[in-house]
Amino acid sequence: MSDILIVDDERDIRELISDILEDEGYSTRLAGNSDDCMAQLNTEAPGLMILDIWLKDSRMDGIDILKHVKRNNPDVPVVIISGHGNIEIAVAAIKQGAYDFIEKPFNIDQLLVVIRRAMETSRLRRENNQLKRKDPATAEMIGNSATFRAMVGQLDKVTKSNGRVMLTGPAGAGKEIAARYVHTHSSRAEGPFVVVPCASIDPDRMEQVLFGRESPERGVEKGLLEEAHGGVIYFDEVADMPLGTQSKILRVLVDQQFARVGGTDKVRVDLRVISSTGRDLDAEIAAGTFRQELYHRLNVVPVAVPSLSERREDIPLLSDHFIEDLHKTQGLPKRALSDEAAALMQTMNWPGNVRQLRNVIERVLILGDSRAEIGVEEIPGEEERTDGEGRVVLSGALATMPLREAREAFEREYLLTQINRFGGNISRTAQFVGMERSALHRKLKSLNVVTTSKAGARVAHVEDEDETEPAE
Repeated sequence: MSDILIVDDERDIRELISDILEDEGYSTRLAGNSDDCMAQLNTEAPGLMILDIWLKDSRMDGIDILKHVKRNNPDVPVVIISGHGNIEIAVAAIKQGAYDFIEKPFNIDQLLVVIRRAMETSRLRRENNQLKRKDPATAEMIGNSATFRAMVGQLDKVTKSNGRVMLTGPAGAGKEIAARYVHTHSSRAEGPFVVVPCASIDPDRMEQVLFGRESPERGVEKGLLEEAHGGVIYFDEVADMPLGTQSKILRVLVDQQFARVGGTDKVRVDLRVISSTGRDLDAEIAAGTFRQELYHRLNVVPVAVPSLSERREDIPLLSDHFIEDLHKTQGLPKRALSDEAAALMQTMNWPGNVRQLRNVIERVLILGDSRAEIGVEEIPGEEERTDGEGRVVLSGALATMPLREAREAFEREYLLTQINRFGGNISRTAQFVGMERSALHRKLKSLNVVTTSKAGARVAHVEDEDETEPAE
């Protein structure tokens, strides 16, 4: 958007203006009638237009073109020129959104002054819009586990392309953060990042929200697709998109253009698409609730975002990050997390994943003693594991077992938890539990506990009949 489109039915005039502007360092495009002008606009919006009011042998005059530009590209300044100028035409042009009106024969110095001012106004308007839509949400990736590093390695590869990315993983695992990371480290980082929360938009309004709408009463209202032009649009939980909308989005992906609801003019967009889902899309396709063609268009580069249980090593690091962030943004106490509390949190179930972890940290900082480090007794749910005297409360299942079976069940679950807490590292597990590594290997073998590779990390689990790989 740095060139100038000159529209005039007189060849000598448009070429003269072009020569003058190119001598001043501007790049130009030329159109001799309305059809040529519309074709140029549909190819790419210019930085500025110089538009003649009267266009011979054209379907549209300058005022009609001006209305079209102000409707579809309101940030493009339009300077009107005419050899038949009068006050009525000038007033009509300004009312329709023209930046200025110059009468032929024009003074070159006057034209250049108007163009410089219009280009500067346009630049400031674009910068202002970019600042307004610049999302302050973080794209910082926190973690050091093998599973996490493997995912970041995949994200780093896709940032270098314009390919569509499908992020899969449970709710709260950080799929949107991963999408923002791709955007921030791509060539589109200066463009917008627009989120489409498919699950929370009323299905009856989905198309208006995405495509925008036109009406005589309210004029043009841009949708999220237009707002994302030049950047990234992120379809959060894309499986919740209505089936009818899916077919229209598929057409947008193919053509990179669409019509607003209630309108007929085609709107061209330049978008990179990132999607996410916590569902099994193959099952959704089989059930007829998700279009297979759209799935193949969106799933060019699949990236799995691990759950918190798959990256337990990162829990202390994530907790420290949330403590620091909540201290800066909300003024909550900056407390240290005790080793015991960190160890406990690494053994807990986290169905809400990273989002749940942040909520727990926030709750502890709000309700806890700001002068002391965070202890195990402050971790929500820990009170259910002990009685008032600090004794461990047995689960109903363990309490009904004979001692030998209960001890074996406890040892199995305890060692599974510890191995997964240390990302499958047997040496670190042995050191923590106070066993020789060889003794730990024998114990794991007797308990049928094995480790296998998953997403770049070692994961411990109870051996199935068809598994043969021992714990390492």
